[in-house]
Amino acid sequence: QVHRLRSVDNLFVVVQEFKDYQFEEKKEDALKHLEDLVKKLPWTDPLKVWELNNSLKKKKTKRKKHSLQSPASREKLSDGGEEGGADQNTTDGQEDCAQTPVAVEPPDGQATEAPQGETSRNGVEEEEDNEQPEVKAGVQAGSESGTKAGDSEAGAGEAKVLRFRVTCNRAGDKHSFTSNEAARDFGGAVQEHFQWKADMTNFDVEVLLNIHNNEVVVGIALTEESLHRRNITHFGPTTLRSTLAYGMLRLCDPQPTDIIVDPMCGTGAIPIEGAAEWPNCYHIAGDNSPQAVKRAANNICSLLRKNESKDSSTALGVPLDVIQWDICNLPLRTGSVDIVVTDMPFGKRIGSKKKNWDLYPACLMEMGRICTPGTGRAVLLTQDKKCFAKALSRVGHIWRRAQTVWVNVGGLHAAVYLLRRTGDR
Repeated sequence: QVHRLRSVDNLFVVVQEFKDYQFEEKKEDALKHLEDLVKKLPWTDPLKVWELNNSLKKKKTKRKKHSLQSPASREKLSDGGEEGGADQNTTDGQEDCAQTPVAVEPPDGQATEAPQGETSRNGVEEEEDNEQPEVKAGVQAGSESGTKAGDSEAGAGEAKVLRFRVTCNRAGDKHSFTSNEAARDFGGAVQEHFQWKADMTNFDVEVLLNIHNNEVVVGIALTEESLHRRNITHFGPTTLRSTLAYGMLRLCDPQPTDIIVDPMCGTGAIPIEGAAEWPNCYHIAGDNSPQAVKRAANNICSLLRKNESKDSSTALGVPLDVIQWDICNLPLRTGSVDIVVTDMPFGKRIGSKKKNWDLYPACLMEMGRICTPGTGRAVLLTQDKKCFAKALSRVGHIWRRAQTVWVNVGGLHAAVYLLRRTGDR
């Protein structure tokens, strides 16, 4: 059940959390303290949860593999749909911090950069986090069926030495050490304590050390790769995370039969997430770039294949169409759309800040035209906040700002705006 949360990038079980950890001023003392911490931590229960998570995961992916064709789709399937349990906590990264995943140095002293793209564990909708601690029941309910399948594997696993790595995410300027040093020394102590083998790439256990100013959380990872990659197989230069797309869609509270449009869909992350999670709405995706429309169409095909392999007897289409169009001149009837959700060009990798000054007001006018007066709403993501605020002030008779949520998009401080359509025709 926890693996099915849609707004979460990574899951881990918390070993222990320190709200106000006092770091020593001298680097050697601070690192020595972190080393000593390893012996004092309550590892037993979190490791049981890790084992349970693995047994459920193996059971799930084994069953799925028979019905799949390509290795690529197999990877995507086991990624997004696997089940598992987490104990007390699920988390995302802190906002606006440079986080380095670091592995423990193997005995011969050759450190390698951590793979699997965990550099930014952020970008998850803040608003969704309230739901996540309610997961203990999921663990209990799943444990009976899960442990039976995992018994033999767990038994076999105890004989072999587990491989591990430590990933440290550190934020704040008051620390005398780097995340590399913390991961190295903490990892050395973990190795000594458990007699595990350090391995950067082919590890069984990933121990997480998250340090955010004076807050320290030690955890064990329950996801091998970030859950935000669940729906997309063809990536573009600015593909939005599925987790963030989900948060944006939830913010506008879609109702059955709503027509939801993404007029600048790129690779289609938002409408694809929408069609997967809100199948009773109708989703329209469009973009002016033929390349983007092609990628979005390929991603829709992947989603269809995924649905077929899940249950071939009742494989249905998805309520989603993709069209090439001009954002300032949409081929949609006035007042015919309930919701507009889109990721606006930031003016960095796509477009330019200068072009945004003309594009944003024109977009807001056209979105206002197609949205139903009085009930229509829009959820728009942008990092070009100054330009957006100016554009919004020019169309105040059409759109009223209801809420702003700050998010971290790949290290950029961006905003998601919830707008409501006025009754003005």
